[in-house]
Amino acid sequence: MPSVELIAVGTELLLGQLVDTNTPFVAQRLAENGIDVHATHAVGDNRERIAALLRRALSHADGVITTGGLGPTVDDLTKEALCDALDLDVETYEPALAQMEAAFAAMGRAMRPNNRKQADLPRGSRALPNPNGTAPGFIAFASDGKFVACMPGVPREMKPMLVEQVLPFLRERLGTNATIATRVLHTIGLGESEIDHRIADIFREGENPKIAVLAHDYRADVKIMAKAASLAAAQAMIAPVQREILERLAGHVFGFDDDTPASAVHALLQARGQMLAVAESCTGGRLAAALTSVPGASKSFAGGIVAYANAVKIEQLGVAAATIDRSGAVSEETAREMARGARIRLGADLAIATTGIAGPSGATPEKPVGLVWFALDDRGGTCRALRFLLSGGREAIVSRATTIALGMLWQHLARAR
Repeated sequence: MPSVELIAVGTELLLGQLVDTNTPFVAQRLAENGIDVHATHAVGDNRERIAALLRRALSHADGVITTGGLGPTVDDLTKEALCDALDLDVETYEPALAQMEAAFAAMGRAMRPNNRKQADLPRGSRALPNPNGTAPGFIAFASDGKFVACMPGVPREMKPMLVEQVLPFLRERLGTNATIATRVLHTIGLGESEIDHRIADIFREGENPKIAVLAHDYRADVKIMAKAASLAAAQAMIAPVQREILERLAGHVFGFDDDTPASAVHALLQARGQMLAVAESCTGGRLAAALTSVPGASKSFAGGIVAYANAVKIEQLGVAAATIDRSGAVSEETAREMARGARIRLGADLAIATTGIAGPSGATPEKPVGLVWFALDDRGGTCRALRFLLSGGREAIVSRATTIALGMLWQHLARAR
């Protein structure tokens, strides 16, 4: 199968100042088109190192795809490094120059000489017009026929360029006759080791379809990947494996592919015509933010109250002052009263509450950092509370508590169907 290597250019990637989302996007689109990615790389804005990496990658693969380093500044060096690696000079690509001149004129700004360099492309290359920005991409060719496709690093410019221009070139150039289909099963309430125990024999049955388990905070994904001559054939290979895994993980698979815990909760709420409310202390609004990130959330989310101070718990949620005096703000009793108060005061069918100690301060020997109480209260009379002792720093505890709350909601709603 044809192969390529991917190179993400930018010193900010090496410093951890920017997360590379381009490489996963490119790799996924290539897999869908039957093109293997042999390796991915990140390299800083250094002309010599970029050129050396290009030469090395071309010695292994049929071609290379780069993202980043095509801008107007002095540290945008991908094009210069490529010319060094392939022994090419540059020529002006007039359509790109005209596009830039028109764009600057429309903004009433003067175009600087450093912008003009973006229209200089390696001689003999295939231009990739960029209607979403000023820097065109290009596909340059080595003397042995191998290629390097260079695209801007800005995702909103790179993604359409890849899909609309680079992928058609690759399909024609490499003559791909296979595709890789992927199906992701999202689970909650099971650890990675338990999932592995339940489906270990399926792992061992072969490489096509291939199965992988990816752990997240208090949830995990099971990914099934199949390679075949067509997308339909690959999906047909996945189907029986998916059915078997669903049986073994029954009660824990909340969705597939692009589904999230929040979208799964809303789907069940809307199927039942119910409204949800939340009362948050330690999660500080993170749970409400997750729920409102789903399009159409207003059909099933009434609202939330972030009751961080005890006075707000008492005044806005109706928690009894005596409960807090007796059991503390972080307790089963307070969590239950918070949930009930949110449901009643916001007119919802059910509500969930979180209260805990995210740290790093505020702990006692009896109530350590990471202690979180969750309570779920519904109109039918159910009031359930769960206690967790979560590990990690403040951010990790808040993130994990949010996931647990969503999982608690989903499991409650799924059982009630």
